[in-house]
Amino acid sequence: MKTLFQYTLIGAVALTGTACNDSSSKKPFNQLPGFIQGEVHSTQYDGVTDDLLTGGLGASGLASATAPAFDDPLNPTPEELRTLAIYNNYRALVDTVPGGGYGEFFGPQVDSSGEGLIAGNEYLAYMTVNGSDVPVTVMVQVPASFDPEQACMVTAPSSGSRGIYGAIGTAGEWGLKKGCAVVYTDKGTGTGSHNLATNSAQRIDGTLTQADEPVQFRADLDAQARADFDAAWPDRFAYKHAHSKANPEADWGRHVLQSIEFGFYVLNEEFGQETGNGRKVIKVKPKDTLVIASSVSNGGGASVRAAELDDKGLIDGVAVSEPNVNPQVDTSFTIRQGSGPELAEHSRSLLDYTTALAVYQGCANIAPEVRDVAPLNATFNNFTIAENICNSLANKGLVTGATTDDRASDALRILEEEVGIQPEQNLLAPVHFGLAVAQSISTTYANAYGQAGVEDRLCDISLAATGTGGAVTPITAAQEAALFSASNGIPPSAGVNLVYDGAEGQPTNLGASASPSTSQQDYGLDALLCLRSLALGTDAVTGSPLSGDAAEWSERIADGVEQIRASGNLRG
Repeated sequence: MKTLFQYTLIGAVALTGTACNDSSSKKPFNQLPGFIQGEVHSTQYDGVTDDLLTGGLGASGLASATAPAFDDPLNPTPEELRTLAIYNNYRALVDTVPGGGYGEFFGPQVDSSGEGLIAGNEYLAYMTVNGSDVPVTVMVQVPASFDPEQACMVTAPSSGSRGIYGAIGTAGEWGLKKGCAVVYTDKGTGTGSHNLATNSAQRIDGTLTQADEPVQFRADLDAQARADFDAAWPDRFAYKHAHSKANPEADWGRHVLQSIEFGFYVLNEEFGQETGNGRKVIKVKPKDTLVIASSVSNGGGASVRAAELDDKGLIDGVAVSEPNVNPQVDTSFTIRQGSGPELAEHSRSLLDYTTALAVYQGCANIAPEVRDVAPLNATFNNFTIAENICNSLANKGLVTGATTDDRASDALRILEEEVGIQPEQNLLAPVHFGLAVAQSISTTYANAYGQAGVEDRLCDISLAATGTGGAVTPITAAQEAALFSASNGIPPSAGVNLVYDGAEGQPTNLGASASPSTSQQDYGLDALLCLRSLALGTDAVTGSPLSGDAAEWSERIADGVEQIRASGNLRG
């Protein structure tokens, strides 16, 4: 059963849980928070044909290596998009392989009956934060087992740059199975993509539209500017995290706090006392509700930041895993692991670490200490390109050594001794490089921190589908139709790749690019060094101060990084 509620807000709107006194009854009434924009979409799931946790797939469907398919690949329904999004996001973060604990220690079927389907209601809406009009998606899932007399709530901001279902397996599952309401947000990242050639963008349910209507994200370009950009750089995409000009990470804590407030509004719409005039008296209150801020990675970091900002006492506890938090710099101590060297230059920003990995890891992959011990290294990386990267770095004076092995070992030494990457990471770092993890994070976050637009093409890098030889090509209709469900929000993902517009010859997929300064196919090292320079604030090759546009962008990025530094004060 589907319903659609349109709320008209008149005058000032109190936040959920704040008393709004009727002149006659003097009772606190439930009101939609003022940060909610437009419609609230509500869907009821019966827990038999479809559900909150598995999209109707059940535990066995989530474990299946065969993804759910669309009846019409060019026109998937919202229901099909949602199911595939849940499937992909769950499996991206939870190991469903037999023998890994799925079905025994974790999974929908554990401590549940049958396939672990969970009935309940799901609410979707857009919200904004003060100072920004960029839509942020927020969602509340209320399981049928929710007991307002034993009220609990779990936050589930998305990990990485994922969309609204990005933490369903890591925080949503636990909360829903415990009978808690789960509040999600995409934190202003998510899969919001804008095809600049066609003007197509994603509605809140993932379907595509070219019309002037609410969508997850469109670039800040008028029709003429978009046409001009497409003429110069055809078939490019803008993505919400990279190109919203909002530095969303600076507001991740506020996004989570607002998701909690929206959660209380939803709970009181469901369980508040009815009045004769259609209003609800607030029943579920923060002081009587256990609220756990949770999630993993970026989502965990967002929940930590929410606890830092929580001056209303909404959050009772924090339970996060591997939270990505950029701490305020404290040089009063050093770090040493085992018998390794003391590390004084710690507390670097994420961008600092990832740009270093983007520049040096491709060469370090073929160091003798890594090459033959890292699983899947050769599967994910082209060793000929790796050797080219080593040669290019050596020619620029960035690594030393007479042989390729020597140069690769020096690249590894720089990452470990100068940057602080731990030797244990050598097992997986090559796979991450092959999957363009550091390269994609460096590109997206440099744009986000600098509040760059897609038209700025920071470091001559853009986003597009690519074909033979890495050349830019229009995305296929089927790929674009599935982006909401298949993309992780940070290309390369689901058919959209990083493109080096300044590559020798023509714009080329970054991984296949030849740098103009080297004429070697070295993973577009010139572009990666540009990103490294912006992160450092000095020329990554010469060490000299930046000038002109590069200096301006570097200052903007540094300001953006300062906006996201965390204090670690979780208010008890």
